[in-house]
Amino acid sequence: MSLVILVPLLPLLAALLVLVGDKHSQQERAKMAAYPIGGAFLGAIATLWWVATQGPITLRFYDPASPVTLVFPIGFYVDRLSAVMMVLISGVGTIIYTYSIGYMYQDPHDRRYLALIGFTISVLLCMVSSANLMMLFLFWQVVSYMLYLLAHNHAHAATLDGAFKTFTLLRVGDVAFLSGTVLAYQLYGTLEFQTLFDRAADMPVALSPWPGLEISGPTAVTLLLFIGGMSKSAQFPLHVWLPRSLYAPTPVTALLHAGIINAGGFLINRLAPLYGLSSTTLHVALVIGVLTTILGATMMLAQNDIKKTLGFSTIGQMGYMIMECGLGAFSLAIFHLIAHGLFKATMFLSCGNVIHKARQDPKSPHASLQEEAKEFSSLTWSTGFVTTLFIPLLILLVTHGVLHIPLLESQGTVIFLFFIWITSSQAILTLTRLRAIASWKVSTAMLFTLLFVVFVYLFVIESFTTFLYPNPVEVASYFQAAALPNWLFDSMVIIATLLTVLSWGYLYMRAHDQTMWMPKWVERLRIRLYVVVMNQLYMDELYQTLGKAAMRLIHRIDKRNARWSE
Repeated sequence: MSLVILVPLLPLLAALLVLVGDKHSQQERAKMAAYPIGGAFLGAIATLWWVATQGPITLRFYDPASPVTLVFPIGFYVDRLSAVMMVLISGVGTIIYTYSIGYMYQDPHDRRYLALIGFTISVLLCMVSSANLMMLFLFWQVVSYMLYLLAHNHAHAATLDGAFKTFTLLRVGDVAFLSGTVLAYQLYGTLEFQTLFDRAADMPVALSPWPGLEISGPTAVTLLLFIGGMSKSAQFPLHVWLPRSLYAPTPVTALLHAGIINAGGFLINRLAPLYGLSSTTLHVALVIGVLTTILGATMMLAQNDIKKTLGFSTIGQMGYMIMECGLGAFSLAIFHLIAHGLFKATMFLSCGNVIHKARQDPKSPHASLQEEAKEFSSLTWSTGFVTTLFIPLLILLVTHGVLHIPLLESQGTVIFLFFIWITSSQAILTLTRLRAIASWKVSTAMLFTLLFVVFVYLFVIESFTTFLYPNPVEVASYFQAAALPNWLFDSMVIIATLLTVLSWGYLYMRAHDQTMWMPKWVERLRIRLYVVVMNQLYMDELYQTLGKAAMRLIHRIDKRNARWSE
């Protein structure tokens, strides 16, 4: 059990191996350092197997009952959630580090860069295996500093400016995280996870920030911690740092979007029993997640830079993850986190080649491909439309006939089923763009996509949820805490359903060179909204204005204090 400490230590060993030595053997040492990181990945897999079969691993280098815990809170608690995250981080980290050896070969500061990659992987592994909230906060802080250092090319003005803004904005979330940690210790007298959960459940505490307003202890603590998660996971309105961080080398952005930015989803899942005590915080997370999803996806469509497009796509996907947490579907959020991390790491590692090819061939993509594209296939459209509407009926039959899931007992079950439908619809809508391929092939791909998504989500419902949260009563309590009023929940489902059906109609009319009638004011509004979205809602300008106003206020107070001192 004590060997679990080797998993975060091996990437640290790799970083030291890169740093120590002369310039002549640097390339050989960089290649050798890939083996300890790969060893950490194998160790994480072994840890996952041990935890799944034997139970959680606890290793403390302190006495939980001693006040010294706040000074030296180093310990490790690895349950199934931690083990899954360790496998993801070490696996993706191994690929990114190996890729970086060749990618940064001619960079004058490649030794520093490779060492930072190894150190960051070690810090992330320590963060997800923290034994208490204080240790989690400390490594959370270190990750914020690493984001500044990983910008790498600080001689470039835009890179330095983006790194500084990232560091500054993340301080907002870190201060809120620290405030939540201090408040949790003041209310419950412990920062040990399980003890904290038990005391929060058994000791109802009410706070009164100002007269006439009362807020429960778990709500106050989780709201502050949630702000910390918002900043790391780029939730609106604390998302503006992420597009600025894209000046970093491509492997850094791959590690950021596959590992670091998932910290918010991990934090909520790690503290799930505490969040389950606060319906208010879960509802706030739902609202923030929905706003971030819509705005991130919309801003993504208006970008003309491949890395910014992928960056805003990540913001939208992180909104999905937080939204799922706000609905009480914690296991679905972790599944989304893993799938998105693997996908986005691949995309960012590949985008450098795409950029290089586009620079070599300015006519790419070729116009000839567009000229050879066949007409829109009615078979393709009909298959997608009918299949999308057929999905709810198929889900009902499978859940009732095979899994025996009662649909009307919990909103949580409907949430899982609704995400099956939305995900399938999005994937099938994307396949309609394959016009140059025989329509029957596209239609077949649509059907296979439907079956794949349905069975993957059913796997999440059954196996993944049971694996991460074996107690079904606990899972039901999370959905119950996150439950919305029936009229609001039904309205959300109906609106999303109508938008999906209307999108099929819009797609069909656009493919046949037809237009939907719109009032003139709608068209004018659409153009103005496009400009606003293209400029990222002018959030950068807003923060800059607020920063200047704050600096003027500080200077004014400073001058007034100087007069008083005289």
